[in-house]
Amino acid sequence: MNVITRVSPLIKECELRLPPIIIRVNKFNEESAKEFSQQMSMAQSTGQTVVPVIIDSYGGQVYALMTMIDAIISSRIPVATICEGKAMSCGAVLLTCGKEGMRYAGQHSTIMIHEVASGGVGKIEEIKADVKEAERLNEKIFKIMANNIGKDADFFVDEIHKKKHADWFLDQDEAKEMNIIN
Repeated sequence: MNVITRVSPLIKECELRLPPIIIRVNKFNEESAKEFSQQMSMAQSTGQTVVPVIIDSYGGQVYALMTMIDAIISSRIPVATICEGKAMSCGAVLLTCGKEGMRYAGQHSTIMIHEVASGGVGKIEEIKADVKEAERLNEKIFKIMANNIGKDADFFVDEIHKKKHADWFLDQDEAKEMNIIN
């Protein structure tokens, strides 16, 4: 396709930019992680000063979450994370990945934190390997979260243990008190 345009000779340089990117996260799977990474990459060329990531999710696959976290880490632009409705499981982890001072949750939002879930099947050694990997991922995401909110590395492991390993639900005030949002 050829585009012919008449431009004033007085114009020395022209920069074409994309419209600002706002990323919505509802799922954590391979497809959503790929889309998230693409949108983060496009946001780097828009001229926007912050990339808003709006989370309304029950969670999903931890490996997809890791892809999203890496995209946030590699962003040149600060990322604001916003919980609308719910940020559960992977959503809670992603919520903590916003820049300090740029993590938000709606007044009626719910944040839920829990240990990594696994559905290992197969021979005994395969199940053992699956459990070992789930433990590795569990430790990794809890360290990421603790680091993001300025707590000791074992903070979430200790809190989950106090709650007898049950799902841990927080409202906006509780999340703010812990610096998950700020």
